Amino acid sequence: MSIVRESDLIGIGKKYQIETDAGDSMVVVIHDDGRRELYRHEDEDNETHCVMTMSDEESRQVAGILGGLSYKPKALETIEVALDDLRIEWYKVGDSNDGVNKSIGQLEVRQRTGASIIAAIREEETIINPGPDYVITPGTTLVIAGKQKNIKLLKEILL
Repeated sequence: MSIVRESDLIGIGKKYQIETDAGDSMVVVIHDDGRRELYRHEDEDNETHCVMTMSDEESRQVAGILGGLSYKPKALETIEVALDDLRIEWYKVGDSNDGVNKSIGQLEVRQRTGASIIAAIREEETIINPGPDYVITPGTTLVIAGKQKNIKLLKEILL
């Protein structure tokens, strides 16, 4: 697990220093105006150099890419991320599931389970935060967020 050090930058925002298991070191500065700056630590001169500056929207796009919302490696079919009580799971909908060809609203996903479908991925198309009218079709991979018990309830509805 990487080491992350967080510090306030008065009048600027927050700074995160990250040391990865691979030995890389980087700094992320999140400005109060939404900009993000990425810095790479160079060992030879013991300084950090700005590698990239991104807007808030660009940063969120990159976060989605890094977080696996648009592409999930084949080896991670049942990946699960746990953040305290929050879990994010990928669930591939089969042909014989009861939830197939029904909308999120029809299934009353959030009301009945407390879980949220935060993305729906089908072939080359990714829909972030699909609404209640979104129809769940066979072969779609749903990205589900919630507590473990809520996700289990959602899976039972979809089975």
